[in-house]
Amino acid sequence: MNRKRKYTLCGGAVMVLLLGHLTTALEVPLDLQQPPTITHQSPKDYIIDPRENIVIHCEAKGKPHPSFSWTRNGTHFDVDKDPKVITKPNSGTLIIDTSGEKAEVYEGVYQCTARNQHGTAVSNDIVIRQSKSPLWSKERNEPITVQVGVSLVLHCRPPAGLPPPIIFWMDNNFQRLPQNSRVSQALNGDLYFSNVLIEDTRSDYICYARFPHTQTIQQKQPITVTVLDDRPAGERAPSFMYPSGMNSTTQILRGETLELECIADGLPTPEISWDKESGELPRSRLSFLNFQKSLRISEVTEADGGEYRCMASNHLGSAYHIITVVVKAAPFWISAPRNLILAPEESGMLTCLAGGSPKPTITWSINGNSIENSPNDPRRKIEDNMVILSNVQTGSSAVYQCNASNEFGYLLANAFVSVLAEPPRLLTPPNYVYQVISNRPAMLDCASFGSPLPKISWFKDGQTLLDGEMYLVHENGTLQITAAQPKHSGKYTCVATNNQGSKENHVYLEVKEPTRILQQPEYKVVQRGAKAVFECKVTHDPTLILVMIWLKDKGELPDDDRFVVDSDSLTINNVMEQDEGTYTCIMNTTLDQDSASAMLTVVEATPTPPVVYERPDPPIDLELTDQRERSVQLTWIPGDEHNSPIQVFLIQYEDSLHEPGMWNNLTEVEGTSTTVLLDLSPYVYYSFRVLALNDVGLSEPSLPSSQYRTNPAQPDENPSNVEVAGTEPDNMVISWQELTGLQSNGPGLQYKVSWRRQDVGGDWMSVTVANVSEYIVSDTPTFVPYEVTVQAENNYGPGPKPEVVLGYSGEDRPMVPPESVQMVVQNSTLAEVHWKPIPSSAVRGRMLGYKVRYWKERSLLREDSQPEDPRVLILSGNETEGHLPDLHPYSQYVISVLAFNSKGDGPPSAGQHFETPEGVPGPPAFIRITNSYLDSLTVEWGPPVDDNGRLTGYMLRYQPVNNTEELKELTFLANETSVTLENLKYSTRYMFYFNAMTIKGAGPAITTAITIMDEARPVGPVFGSVNFSLEEDHAILNWEYSGTEKNVFVEYVSDNSKEAWKREFVNGSQTYRLKGLKAGVTYRVRVVAKDHAHVTVHSTDELLIAVPAMTSRQVDIATQGWFIGLMCAIALLILILLIVCFIKRNKGGKYPVKEKEEAHQDPEIQPMKEDDGTFGEYSDTEDHKPLKGSRSPSNGTVKKDDSDDSLVDYGEGGDGQFNEDGSFIGQYSGKKEKDTAEGNESSEAPSPVNAMNSFV
Repeated sequence: MNRKRKYTLCGGAVMVLLLGHLTTALEVPLDLQQPPTITHQSPKDYIIDPRENIVIHCEAKGKPHPSFSWTRNGTHFDVDKDPKVITKPNSGTLIIDTSGEKAEVYEGVYQCTARNQHGTAVSNDIVIRQSKSPLWSKERNEPITVQVGVSLVLHCRPPAGLPPPIIFWMDNNFQRLPQNSRVSQALNGDLYFSNVLIEDTRSDYICYARFPHTQTIQQKQPITVTVLDDRPAGERAPSFMYPSGMNSTTQILRGETLELECIADGLPTPEISWDKESGELPRSRLSFLNFQKSLRISEVTEADGGEYRCMASNHLGSAYHIITVVVKAAPFWISAPRNLILAPEESGMLTCLAGGSPKPTITWSINGNSIENSPNDPRRKIEDNMVILSNVQTGSSAVYQCNASNEFGYLLANAFVSVLAEPPRLLTPPNYVYQVISNRPAMLDCASFGSPLPKISWFKDGQTLLDGEMYLVHENGTLQITAAQPKHSGKYTCVATNNQGSKENHVYLEVKEPTRILQQPEYKVVQRGAKAVFECKVTHDPTLILVMIWLKDKGELPDDDRFVVDSDSLTINNVMEQDEGTYTCIMNTTLDQDSASAMLTVVEATPTPPVVYERPDPPIDLELTDQRERSVQLTWIPGDEHNSPIQVFLIQYEDSLHEPGMWNNLTEVEGTSTTVLLDLSPYVYYSFRVLALNDVGLSEPSLPSSQYRTNPAQPDENPSNVEVAGTEPDNMVISWQELTGLQSNGPGLQYKVSWRRQDVGGDWMSVTVANVSEYIVSDTPTFVPYEVTVQAENNYGPGPKPEVVLGYSGEDRPMVPPESVQMVVQNSTLAEVHWKPIPSSAVRGRMLGYKVRYWKERSLLREDSQPEDPRVLILSGNETEGHLPDLHPYSQYVISVLAFNSKGDGPPSAGQHFETPEGVPGPPAFIRITNSYLDSLTVEWGPPVDDNGRLTGYMLRYQPVNNTEELKELTFLANETSVTLENLKYSTRYMFYFNAMTIKGAGPAITTAITIMDEARPVGPVFGSVNFSLEEDHAILNWEYSGTEKNVFVEYVSDNSKEAWKREFVNGSQTYRLKGLKAGVTYRVRVVAKDHAHVTVHSTDELLIAVPAMTSRQVDIATQGWFIGLMCAIALLILILLIVCFIKRNKGGKYPVKEKEEAHQDPEIQPMKEDDGTFGEYSDTEDHKPLKGSRSPSNGTVKKDDSDDSLVDYGEGGDGQFNEDGSFIGQYSGKKEKDTAEGNESSEAPSPVNAMNSFV
């Protein structure tokens, strides 16, 4: 027989005729010769934990069992020469012992090879890398000061670990910082504030990095953020903090998880929304995280590429950012090569199809070697992604490797070609029974193996079954009956045949009748309070078990007693509005189901005349019949229902022997019953009564029945709640809940208490007690297990066999302290402690945990420091390590560890000393600005309260506020406490930052600000004279003030009083009415100016204001009409005079001053007159001379007049002067001789300007 296969190539597609043999993947039984198949291997990228042994998996099967070898970094890895490396028996798995050896020595690229005489299979390249958790790079976080409302980013910048760490932000108390739509953590770990609030001020923003493989956590130095509100930022439209710009691009690989992120700045906080340009978001794989700021798409496909738009909006506007997503793909299988079983002289094909972007490159290998470097085989042909084999021969078995790779990765698949001749084997279990519902498809399996591939034939009752409408035989040998009928039930035989032989198997088919609902539930309209009944009657195959399920609106029925389910119906009693809906009946069997639905509509009940409802009357004529030892029949006659049906009868009893006068509930029956059989207990004197219940309430009790006494008997039950626990190290307390008189069943109730040790067995010890609920066993070993029973017994015998309860005798404190206490100081404020657990035999109780006691013994800097009170760290269970936070830097600590149980603390370990290294100091105790002058000031400071080490000095930085100048920086020795700064700018506000320093760096800064005053500011006091006048109950204060501080207050206090000064704010005025003064009291009053920090910088002398006991009722002349009229007339005359003076002056008239000038003409002045045509020094510019209150000359000096009534003499270079009311007269350019008489003359006729000032 010719077994050769033919194939043709047509249009680039290959069609192979395999003579009915399908190249489907086959599992070769392991008892047959076959090449190796790798069944398990480690992942390609294998990150190891350096604390554990390295296990590199490589498992394979084959016949004979394969041998294994390894390569590392492309060269042979001789595992026998390395004593640290062992291979698991019958396996290629390597176990590398890394104890005493750095794990990084074994980093590299490993590949496993499994071979036997039929071929060689290879594993993937397994890249071994050690997990890394590097330390945080040292950095100094400067305090951040921002105004309220602005945006802020706190950078984390964690060390690059392997794998990357997990980032989270916490405070000093290890509590996660709250996040919301305003404050959130970005994907890179940075903390973003869309706008800051005052409550964001804190000094413990700490970024933590957790490295998952090593389970270590590292923290960044805390970041201090101070939010000011003196210049708050206003509302603003959104803008993006991340990503920047209008567009960005990201690349993602197919199958990975895509995470896009947009974080916006704005006030109020913007809301983020996402959409996709020209496409829909994949809702089934989409999730929004981080308060809508992150978009995540899982299992990315090529269709997820495109432009994504994130929109940030608030009521002031919106902004958007376009993210272009480019989807690439590492190689992925479209059709991986599958094992091929061929008989001698057969043909076959291996196909390797892989997708990817860019398109992967396909390479083939045979037995681990490149197929190009393998011996040429005329029976093998390589065409693109196919290996075509023809006319194979025995002994040509091999393992082929297909490698599909591109720039993003690779795929490696092994597929063997096994050439063998094997008779058929049937793998389906024999005599298997298939069940199917009538008119549905039936699938009968006939799994087989053989080489050549066996041909499958099916028979029923000895008749051959042919393919057709009724029967279909699939390629894998399965027989399909397209629509099974009862006639198809019976025995089926499948026969597998090839040229090596044949094999048959028998299976059975049972065709069942379908489940059908015969009577479906019907649509119901029911009045509220009425009853609704849905029927659902069904027929089904009697050999199948039927289960009925009712649903309401596709969900479970309400858990309500009003819903009653019977075998073929659903009843709803007392229908309510919420019962409306669709009710579905589902009838299930193991093979099929049927369902039907109907709706229920609830309407209001038809109004009826009002009915009076009352509680029912009590039942009457109680009678006891059928009296037995443990039961009795009770009957009664119901009372009047009063228009409300009786729902329940409640039966109560009285035990006049044990609890006389106490009525207890015994049972209840439906309101339609009038009799009940009552179960009774022995040794009880029973009396019964009955109560009726309707919707209104309970009736009064009926009259009691006659008394019925039951005979005594042995107990029916034992005490409950038996507990075993010790109160002392040498005892054991056995306690229980005593039986009631009703439960005693007879007189003489006692309890037999028995116990024995569980761990050593032995005889039971017993004691009998009465009228107690506990028994104490003395002289027991400490905390050993006991078995305990408590049995009830009375004069008529013992109760049932009691249950055994397990318990322990009393505990004692642990005997020994933990050993091998070791300290690891992590940093200046954190240490880690380890110890060995105490032996379980020394616990002597239930181990609750360990207590770590530690305290600061002394400072390493100050010899006179006092020890602190101990702190206790409690660790529950068997934890043997803990962290000691919040330690003081540069200090010596003492630590001890003890175990504790329920009894108390065990002995502590010996005190162990450890020292914390130096840390950065705290802020300086104070910074004070003194001796502030025009261009200099003195800065004074105090050493920090917490020096945290040896102070190496101080650092002062300062710069003008709101200026781009760089910070000026000065450093000082540790023993310096002040510095004078010179050459400062006038009228400029400076900000000062002051830090203390140790060898660990600078501590947090203390800041202050001060304004250097303008050069024109007087050097002397800023307050002038202060005057006051008294009224009935208040004083009016007037003062002069030339300072720049705006915070001016009037402060006052009773003379000789120890009370604090009272303060009242002055709103920019230099007059203030001080109210509420008490008559007869003397007050001390002063006016003060304060800076922005509310520190007093200027103050007047204190005034003593004595308020008279009784003020006289004097007439205020200022309120009299005649006085007001007189003042108005005087003002009018002065105004007329001024107008006349101005008119004469504009006409060039001579004033006394001008006459004086003309009388003392200087020849040098004449050319000036002739040239410019002016009248001497008097020109129109004089009209613009400064009035009272204008600035003094630049040198800040004023020459004192010789006489208050005379003008200043003019001379060469004479300065401008002021008249007696402070008005500026003028500066003359001509040279004049000093003449006292003329000066006095000019003073007699003041200028119009002076007159105006005097009037004002």
